[in-house]
Amino acid sequence: MRGSFILIVLFSTLFNISKAQENSNIKLIQDDRIDELVNKHIEVNRIQQTIPGFRINIFFQSGNNSKANANNIKLQFNEKYPNVEAYVVYEEPHFKVKVGDFRTRMEARGFLQQIKFDFPDAFVIKDMINFPKLNR
Repeated sequence: MRGSFILIVLFSTLFNISKAQENSNIKLIQDDRIDELVNKHIEVNRIQQTIPGFRINIFFQSGNNSKANANNIKLQFNEKYPNVEAYVVYEEPHFKVKVGDFRTRMEARGFLQQIKFDFPDAFVIKDMINFPKLNR
């Protein structure tokens, strides 16, 4: 009985609050610079095409022929794993081959186990990744 009474009071209070909100006008007073900041934030997010995530580094080398070697490793990887993106990047003084766009470390480690035989020196790294592709 007491529980029913509490429930009725609660529902009537919520009903009265929602009715009061329908009839009220709220005037928001804020600094104009807030709108500027929000618009800048939206623009930066529109331009930025990456998010934090993980990749697997399968190769890094510096010195003579390092760029050619990196491109060869990328080709080898693409032949064995055509559905996974591979990227050749230059981070001074190394050319690196990074693969995958994984949202979680667990995803990256799972794929690392698949490629460990072909690329025994591979390891998971934090990196900025491309947005996941949508399945349509």
